[in-house]
Amino acid sequence: MSRFRSVALAAGVILVAAACAPAASTSPAAASAASSAVAASSAAASPSASASTAASASVAASASASGSASPSASAALQFKDVNVNILTFNGPQVAEPLQRRAPDFQKLTGAHVNVVAVGFQTIYDKALLDASTKTNSFDAYVFDPQWMGDFVTPGYLLDLTDRVNKDPNLKWDDIGPFFRDYNATYNGKVYTIPLDGDFHMVYYRKDILEKDGVKPPATWDDYLAIAQKYQGQDLNGDGQPDYGSCIAKKKGAQSYWWIISVAGGLMQAKGTGEGAFFNTNDMAPLFGSNEAMTKALETYKQTAQFGPPDELNLDVGGTRGLFTTGRCALSMDWGDIGTLAVGTYVADKTGATITPGWKQVLDRSTGKLVACDATTCPNAVDGVNYAPFASFGGWSGAINAAAPKPQQDAAFAFLSYMSSPPISGEDVTLGKTGYNPYRVSQFTNLDPWTKVGLSADAATNYLGAIKASLENKNMILDLRIPLTKRYEQDVLDTALAEYLAGQNDAAATEQQIVDGWNGITDEAGKDKQLAAYVASLGVKR
Repeated sequence: MSRFRSVALAAGVILVAAACAPAASTSPAAASAASSAVAASSAAASPSASASTAASASVAASASASGSASPSASAALQFKDVNVNILTFNGPQVAEPLQRRAPDFQKLTGAHVNVVAVGFQTIYDKALLDASTKTNSFDAYVFDPQWMGDFVTPGYLLDLTDRVNKDPNLKWDDIGPFFRDYNATYNGKVYTIPLDGDFHMVYYRKDILEKDGVKPPATWDDYLAIAQKYQGQDLNGDGQPDYGSCIAKKKGAQSYWWIISVAGGLMQAKGTGEGAFFNTNDMAPLFGSNEAMTKALETYKQTAQFGPPDELNLDVGGTRGLFTTGRCALSMDWGDIGTLAVGTYVADKTGATITPGWKQVLDRSTGKLVACDATTCPNAVDGVNYAPFASFGGWSGAINAAAPKPQQDAAFAFLSYMSSPPISGEDVTLGKTGYNPYRVSQFTNLDPWTKVGLSADAATNYLGAIKASLENKNMILDLRIPLTKRYEQDVLDTALAEYLAGQNDAAATEQQIVDGWNGITDEAGKDKQLAAYVASLGVKR
């Protein structure tokens, strides 16, 4: 555990330095806007300011930045009778804070925000069809920033670069560099406003591991050993046998991201720029016929031996419920469990750590696994190659470039309001929102976390695990190229589900992925996809 704390502390220094340094995206216009809105900015930043007061100031500044109103205009009249339709996920997370805060925003501005929430499998197709057919029934989207390649290239999203730079209360430089660069930016321009930060991490029952002198898992072999140890034990005192591991595996419910976290440390060892999905010289799939993928598939399948009997049909809602009621020794998830644990059986019994790594790595020239050493795994810690996965990246808000200007302006003001420090600083601490920290201030100020019921130690541990992932030199960026949805949600998810169900063995599954991915690449154009993939691997931290 000590080495994780040291990593987290180092990450904290980096995050603080990022907060103090001028943001690359800050323009002279932004500095001017900030100077002319000192009072509003102070209200938003002051710990004693109410969220509603700060939010009102933020809305006024956002509207001014968009050109829809002067700084002196009454906030309540800015968007009177403007209706804004936003498409998002029906989680019930993600849609929840948008729906809950929309009435407050209407009181502040007059705008009516209608949140249309659909299943995860539906969002991409529904949004793309709406934009491509010029139906344009949605003015904005809160969706996966991975998909920007399919929306930015044909011109479906509004360029927000000038708007975010002129909006002092959005506090653009407080958004972590990674989230500004990955979630928000495509080809050097800003197209989304981050509302959430997503990294996979492992949660463990701190109370029982400490009692038994068991360290949190550093490798996936450790994970399996711990899961086996506690499988069948009564972990919550109700007299019933519980589970060593709970990891969602349901098809069509985002479960394909878990195999990427398991495989990551076997695929990528030489930094984020090396990439984990394809070779950067020829676009050959790494999630293909090689020893690393076989090892990852077998390990992932083995976790089910120590899980609930219906794990193949569980989504994250199911596994989170099991963990927070004390029924799982281990789980892998996004940051949600850390806040969902508040007020539950595991409130003071939960620990979080960076996703386990491996002591082997793929030799891409041979397809074989080789031992980690200073050459093969230059970023290893104690011989372990960690490759924490920025799975998904975090829900972000984009605006339809074809929406009428009043709707564009109101949508921007609403997204800015949702992302503003006083509003987002509260929402990321509430497990029901599905939003996880993404602002520098959200990592450095413990007060909001302790106010919702986390102890200072629990908050420090939770945020430290995310920091350790965020600042890891070997962090894996999620796929973000044209047709990403098809690579992951269609091909990978289907192949994985069939493998877990016993329909195909590892070799057939690997070939299924290779064939499917190569087919998509050939259809889109290999050179084009390779260029997009290489370009996607550069990221600020």
